[in-house]
Amino acid sequence: MASPTLYLWIKALHIIFMVCWFAGMFYLPRLFVNHAMAEEAGTRSQLAIMERKLYRFVTPFAWLTIGLGLWMLWAGWESFKGQSWVWIKLALVVVLAGYHAYCGRLVRIFAEDRNLRSHVFYRWFNEFPVLVLFGSVILVVLKPF
Repeated sequence: MASPTLYLWIKALHIIFMVCWFAGMFYLPRLFVNHAMAEEAGTRSQLAIMERKLYRFVTPFAWLTIGLGLWMLWAGWESFKGQSWVWIKLALVVVLAGYHAYCGRLVRIFAEDRNLRSHVFYRWFNEFPVLVLFGSVILVVLKPF
């Protein structure tokens, strides 16, 4: 088991990286909304660049969030393994990682100017990480299960 101070540093970094990751997951789909609405080629090109750069910027935060979360899980395994909320939280992380990967696919689709979905789809798509954030925070803070 790690020292309590080290554990708290890891937890703080985990939270910081998680906030950075979610910031990207909130903003990237907003760019998709604007991209889906854009009619001028120059605007679409600029949005594609912004999308690619943002995705590349937030992806390391995703890896760091997941890595540090797994480290904390490993460090506290004996106390965590019997708690249902941990398993639900892990499922939400897997779902968010899948969402992140799908965003990467959408970045490529927009870069190739192959988007077939409307801005309305992306407005709804943009709400998904909010639900994951609510669920994750509630599970970690309240530990309802």
